[in-house]
Amino acid sequence: MNTLILALRILLGVMLVVFGSNKFFEFMPAFEFANPDAGIFFGALANSYVLKVVGIIEVIVGLLLLTNKAIPFALVVLAPISVNIILFHATLDPANIGPGALVFLINAFLIFKYWDKYKTLF
Repeated sequence: MNTLILALRILLGVMLVVFGSNKFFEFMPAFEFANPDAGIFFGALANSYVLKVVGIIEVIVGLLLLTNKAIPFALVVLAPISVNIILFHATLDPANIGPGALVFLINAFLIFKYWDKYKTLF
């Protein structure tokens, strides 16, 4: 089980660093949305500060996961972002929900595995 947790933590960390960095350096091709409304909404986010802040958070959380530092904190910080990724794709772009669903599911699984660290919060 520890190997699975390690593999998922590293996979999630790499995904976050890559996708977070892409919000600044745009080294991946532009995303094609099936729904024009999704493109309009995403364009509005891209033209504001929102995606830059999300990108910074993704890179920081990804680096924390990759360096095995403050994992429970990193997972909690990532939770609202992963929920919003799922909600965006579920409502506006269901055809491209795969990568977002993977981030959400890994985040939820790792929170579950680190649940003992969160007991004092509840």
